[in-house]
Amino acid sequence: MNLRILMVINTVIAGLFGIAFVLIPWQVLSLYGVQPNPAINYIGELFGAALIGFAVLTWTARNAADSDARTAIVRALFIGDAVGFIVALIAQLGAVVNNLGWSTVIIYLFLAAGFGYFHFTKPSAEKSE
Repeated sequence: MNLRILMVINTVIAGLFGIAFVLIPWQVLSLYGVQPNPAINYIGELFGAALIGFAVLTWTARNAADSDARTAIVRALFIGDAVGFIVALIAQLGAVVNNLGWSTVIIYLFLAAGFGYFHFTKPSAEKSE
């Protein structure tokens, strides 16, 4: 897999979840066993807005040449996804959500591992493949 493909995958995941959280947060949350209320719906909508921003960012950066800006984007996505993985795992182990929450843990782990790979281990010349 190359960085461009990982960014497209991130775009699709963030875009779909983002749109769903903005338009129908109560339905998305209920899938995870969370009892929605107006405050939780509001937080879900804000989360969806952030995800839409990440989708736009990764879509527009998918073909970026190796640069300080692209390195910063990859680093930020790695850190955000790594923190998301930890938060999702803690919530899952604490039974905050139902078993569908494991999909969130896996998605964050996959994205953190992918962006971590491109940031820390892959030679710069190969990052744009």
